[in-house]
Amino acid sequence: MFKSFWGSQEQQTQPHPQEISTDSWYPPSVVSSTNSSLPTTPSASSSSNFSIPRPPDRSNSMSNVSPAEAAGIIALLKDKSVDDLRKLLSDKDAYQHLFRSLEPVKTQNRVRDELRNETLQLTRANLEKEPQIMELRNQCRIIRTTELATALEKLHDLEKKKEEILKFYSPVSLLHQLQEAMNETEEESDALHRQLLDKEIDMTSFVQKYKKLRCTYHKRALTHLAAKTAITN
Repeated sequence: MFKSFWGSQEQQTQPHPQEISTDSWYPPSVVSSTNSSLPTTPSASSSSNFSIPRPPDRSNSMSNVSPAEAAGIIALLKDKSVDDLRKLLSDKDAYQHLFRSLEPVKTQNRVRDELRNETLQLTRANLEKEPQIMELRNQCRIIRTTELATALEKLHDLEKKKEEILKFYSPVSLLHQLQEAMNETEEESDALHRQLLDKEIDMTSFVQKYKKLRCTYHKRALTHLAAKTAITN
């Protein structure tokens, strides 16, 4: 008789998981996990009727929580009664109030607000500088179309002159100029020789001029030969 009486009392006081899950807005895995943590009265009927399987994704859901945060949450919930825990499962406002009271959440919200305020300040500062930026852009555009265009044109002219000078003093060009100078000296020697044959110049003057021309020619010929050999090697 006493046994049946106490058994009926246990069945009446024991909360049913179906009643909690019906009014709860949590996912089934959270409800089952919370039900498994509630205190139960040991009895034969409760062990047979209220066997709750362990949610398979519990380890995955807790993998992102650090041990310190988990300890803080446990310390916050350990002194709450069964009714308070049941209210957290069924009342969304109560859960949000508890959630916002956690220190990690407070810290995250504070950092978020600080970042938001800094972003707003930077945005306002950038907007205040927009007229100055537009003025600088206009000045750059004017400089690009006037002074820069003139400078680029002058630069192109200087580059052309540079190319001409480099081309003029290139080894091939110098050899060509030296060859032309040799040819001119040879022509002057031939012209001087014709003047002698035509008796347009006396022998003394011819010898002095002709000797000078031939020395110049042979110097240029030797220089041309040495330069050509050096370039070839």
